Amino acid sequence: MVPLLVAVIGGYLLGSVPVAVPVCRVYGFDPREVGDRNPGFWNVQERIGWQAAMPVFVGDVFKGTLAGLLALVVSGLHTTDSGGVSGDSVVPVYLAVAAAMAGHAWPVFAGFRGGRSILTFVGGFAVICPQGFLLGVAAVVAISMAARSFTIGARTGVFGIPPLHLLFAPVEHVAWTCLLIGLIGLRFGQAARTGRLERVGHRS
Repeated sequence: MVPLLVAVIGGYLLGSVPVAVPVCRVYGFDPREVGDRNPGFWNVQERIGWQAAMPVFVGDVFKGTLAGLLALVVSGLHTTDSGGVSGDSVVPVYLAVAAAMAGHAWPVFAGFRGGRSILTFVGGFAVICPQGFLLGVAAVVAISMAARSFTIGARTGVFGIPPLHLLFAPVEHVAWTCLLIGLIGLRFGQAARTGRLERVGHRS
């Protein structure tokens, strides 16, 4: 139970660090009040440019990575020959990454107003399956160059992770990865519903 508690609590607290908020404060705005009100890389880079927004990108990715590594260490560093999680480390690492994603989405340090958790998931997946992560990065680069759009490449790469993961892990691990992606879908759905309610409120 101790590794599980450390994984979940540590993961949530790491995920709750609102990287975008202090970065945007330097530029005089709150990302939760502009654009799509998402305190994440995509909304921030539309306001200040991708170069200035890179600390947000790196920080949001590392939140997931650090959460996964924390769980991996406290659970005994059980990995396969290729570096993917295995044995007694599987459940703690998945829970830590899920908790970090929840922390990013509903951060205790930022009034529970967070982002979509995409980059935090990607960072966590780097611990879950390093080889699948590297293939995903390659896919993002290739698709982004072909489509001349990083957004298209990134979204295609993220949702293409399950089949890449299946190359290196058993199907039950891939199913858990799909559940993590489901958290992203939940946040998109919640954001869409909130946007509709706000539009109705403005008209009424």
